[in-house]
Amino acid sequence: MQYNPSERLPKVDRILVVDDLPDNCFLLQTVLKSEGYQVEVADSGPAALHKIITCPPDLVLLDVMMPGMDGFEVTRRLRHDPALPFIPVLLVTGHSDPNPADGFDAGADDFVRKPIDFNLLLNRIRAILQPVP
Repeated sequence: MQYNPSERLPKVDRILVVDDLPDNCFLLQTVLKSEGYQVEVADSGPAALHKIITCPPDLVLLDVMMPGMDGFEVTRRLRHDPALPFIPVLLVTGHSDPNPADGFDAGADDFVRKPIDFNLLLNRIRAILQPVP
């Protein structure tokens, strides 16, 4: 069998999971990898921004409530950095967290509530990452 450069492997979407709780990162990473996504994790807003600037992912799955820099601030910084390509942001928020509408004001594309319904999360991720015809 000869290599044919026109036959490319399917693109694997890269997702950056950002959460200050290691258990949450592990759970999300496990679920997303089982669905075929390439997953990286960051445990803080500054760590996430560094990873995004270094190698932009296809989607950021971002916890709202984190110490120091919260998910809203990370989203604002992403949206205001002209050097970065557009990267969809899916916020993860608890029922007692600030209003998710604040996330839309910051530039987020969607949000899911904790405890996470993984079927809903995966459907939202697929919808966001669906190629434009």
